[in-house]
Amino acid sequence: MSTNPMNQFPPVVYVPCERVPDGDSDLHDGSEQGLVVDTRQTKEGKTALLVYSALDRLVDCCGEHQPWIVMPTRNLDKVDKAVGLDMILLDINIPEDKRRKGAPS
Repeated sequence: MSTNPMNQFPPVVYVPCERVPDGDSDLHDGSEQGLVVDTRQTKEGKTALLVYSALDRLVDCCGEHQPWIVMPTRNLDKVDKAVGLDMILLDINIPEDKRRKGAPS
């Protein structure tokens, strides 16, 4: 039996993102505005990536204005190496006052 917590995650996850102006990041989708993963700081000052097991959970937990991408769970290691995460959390509700605002995508 494996003790890797990633084994408890679904094969793909929905990842909240932030919009960045084109050219501000190497990690963009080629549109007018690119997307980068949206990390959050915990109360303890740790860097967390919130991921969601289904699109409806992302919308319920993050709000309808939250940009997102879908990615294979196995690619979360690459995100960790690029961003320097302390933790990856699954299906966490973001309080209304902490949600990203903006026009729907």
